[in-house]
Amino acid sequence: MKLFAFILLTCFFLPGAGWLTNFEEASKTANDKHRLILLNFSGSDWCGPCIRLKNEIFQTKMFEDFATTNLVLVNADFPRSNKNKLSKEQVKQNEALADKYNTKGRFPLTLLIDADGKVLKEWDGLPSSATQFIQQLKEVWDARH
Repeated sequence: MKLFAFILLTCFFLPGAGWLTNFEEASKTANDKHRLILLNFSGSDWCGPCIRLKNEIFQTKMFEDFATTNLVLVNADFPRSNKNKLSKEQVKQNEALADKYNTKGRFPLTLLIDADGKVLKEWDGLPSSATQFIQQLKEVWDARH
């Protein structure tokens, strides 16, 4: 049952660009591939702006094209429904990320982070458009490469 809930949640939130749930793995990949990390704090089953962010930005072809070659994507989800309950290990990982990067408990909160864990840019809430969001990502990317 837990596997089914995980698969269902993964299909619901994680778009085709390949979102991870393990920040340590993401940091290693970002370092190995010379990419930046996009960390998104989401309430996938209760946060309206989080759902809109997924649908209106993260699932666009423009975002997926940029993310596929430049970013390592990490989702720290905080679902409330029992049917979307995460494993204890995943909850612990997400809470540790929140303790470090989202101490005020904001949703959605999206951070662009380098492989060493330094926050380069943050978006508190829903960006105004996919085009604007991707332009901001590109500006930080270009400044670092």
